[in-house]
Amino acid sequence: MDEPADVVTMPSHVRATDFGHVLVLIDYHSGSVRGLLPAAADRFRRAARTGDYRALGKPLNNRLRAAGLVVPAASASPWPLIIAHTGRASWGSAEHVAGTARPDPGSYVDLLRGTGALATVASIKAAGRRRTAMLRVIHAIRLATSIGRRPATPKEAAGAVAAVRAAGWYAPGRTACLEESAAVVLLLATRRLTVTWCHGIAADPVRLHAWVQTEDGTAVGEPDSTGAYTPVLALGARHHQRN
Repeated sequence: MDEPADVVTMPSHVRATDFGHVLVLIDYHSGSVRGLLPAAADRFRRAARTGDYRALGKPLNNRLRAAGLVVPAASASPWPLIIAHTGRASWGSAEHVAGTARPDPGSYVDLLRGTGALATVASIKAAGRRRTAMLRVIHAIRLATSIGRRPATPKEAAGAVAAVRAAGWYAPGRTACLEESAAVVLLLATRRLTVTWCHGIAADPVRLHAWVQTEDGTAVGEPDSTGAYTPVLALGARHHQRN
């Protein structure tokens, strides 16, 4: 077997988020998430500064290459690391509030619109291999945000979130933050309105979340705890967007 090239890089569809005590890699093609504990995280940071695979060490390099998280490169260059905002590591011992509350059903028309948007997201996820479902949803979000004529006002965005959440209460399938936030983007796109779709990560324990925010960066219909998440991928905003 050929030896791996000395120079590797992180593909553009992979994001690396550094919490200090742990480093998390998200593959937005497959939706897979991999955490690197302190020793492996330190090797990854050193490799990210130079692009030299030897800083990773052969075992870690082989695992990351097999997972598609690093690939051969023509020349050495740094890899981008997202520095997360986090407090002192609790190693999963912190408590987090969880629960659901039945949303206001709103008007019948809004309920139908929210149902249509959620059904569209479900169809997109089902229209191909399960492994690439998240990639298809991201493509749909990119398309939806590209056709907007103006940013949604806070009231318009909140109305879309309420309609989707009301519909999700009655949905027979999975309706979590990914499906809900994508449906909000698609629902607003039917009126040529845009919001920023965000996907972020928090630690202790490591958890992912998706939400939408208005043009001024305000999260729509979200609790204060959403502020604990570091945005990793943002679509629809002209700022901090990396293709």
